[in-house]
Amino acid sequence: MTEMTSEAQMAEMTAADAAAPVAPAGELFQLRHDIAFLNHGSFGACPRPVFEMYQRWQRELEAQPVEFLGRRLGGLLAEARERLAAYLGAHADDLVFVPNATYGMNIVARSLDLHPGDEVLGTDHEYGAVARTWRFVCGPRGATYRAQPIPLPVTDADALVERLWEGVTERTRVIVVSHITSPTALIFPVAAICRRAAERGILTVVDGAHAPGQVDLALDALGADFYTGNLHKWLCAPKGSGFLYARPERQHLLRPLAVSWGWEAEQPGPSPFQDYFEWTGTDDPAAYLSVPAAIAFQEEHNWPAVRVACHALAATARERIAALTGLPQISPDSPEWWMQMCAAPLPVRADVPREELHRWLWEEHGVEVPITDWQNQRFVRVSIQAYNSPADVERLLAGLAALL
Repeated sequence: MTEMTSEAQMAEMTAADAAAPVAPAGELFQLRHDIAFLNHGSFGACPRPVFEMYQRWQRELEAQPVEFLGRRLGGLLAEARERLAAYLGAHADDLVFVPNATYGMNIVARSLDLHPGDEVLGTDHEYGAVARTWRFVCGPRGATYRAQPIPLPVTDADALVERLWEGVTERTRVIVVSHITSPTALIFPVAAICRRAAERGILTVVDGAHAPGQVDLALDALGADFYTGNLHKWLCAPKGSGFLYARPERQHLLRPLAVSWGWEAEQPGPSPFQDYFEWTGTDDPAAYLSVPAAIAFQEEHNWPAVRVACHALAATARERIAALTGLPQISPDSPEWWMQMCAAPLPVRADVPREELHRWLWEEHGVEVPITDWQNQRFVRVSIQAYNSPADVERLLAGLAALL
């Protein structure tokens, strides 16, 4: 290299730096390189080493299905569950694998014995499928699902809990709350909510769809009666991997959605909880068995440092979007409130529907990012994972600037 670097060389170096992923592990993901994928929060993405393990399990299954499913699977699932339990800060007997968090939420909602006049309390930040599940279950039983408003911005965790508690009545039997909300990408103070609910004898169900892999978890200490989470999102395991956690004293409340050999088991396992949910019929267990590989991948690549780097890039995106729109933030820039996923307000324009804005960003700029409308407000929900780069944020900003 010459002593003086030309302007062209400097521009080239800058472009290369801007296109570099936020962490070296980002190079191991399989996403297209010609797009700006800022939507890890919807379905996640699986890195190549984990995906190869997933395919290896599938090949083993196909080599001898009876041997694999009939004689090996119980032990293999137990090993995977032990690894997951250590990662989640729980006991393996208190976990079962489920395809996704929505499935786990349905198990809990359909199992609990609700009566006419009972109330289930959520917030207006809950994921649409979760709210629909509880309304579906409550209606025929004469119970009521209510969504307590949590206005924005949020700046104080204690105030948020108090606001939620304004919706609690003597008829409240269950509180359903997101650990990390879907439309607004906020981390809610679930430990404080669970602690206060326990004092009142109210069951707590936590939707942890976005939590594993994005925030540290210690489920036994958290205090939730039930906690369901996705492993295919921020833990980057294959699609079709999630879990349901139930405290030991609550497990007897749960009933399987599909009755199979675990019901009235001839050779019972450690608990009916395991019997009911471990085998619900022939299925492909490869995603579950690949979860230890996903945990190992993040451990090998120092994922706490990756999270910090992702948060920093997301913070830059959030600040620059705010500078473009002139709209205030919905929370402080703190890992207490958000980590790798943030929601930035956008102006609501009648001439630009949400779907049109999403289409414009994707078709004209190659940016995959969700646009959400919530309580008459509009947000762009930006996810930053190890594979993202400053250039991805630049493409998003260029698209927003062109349209707004």
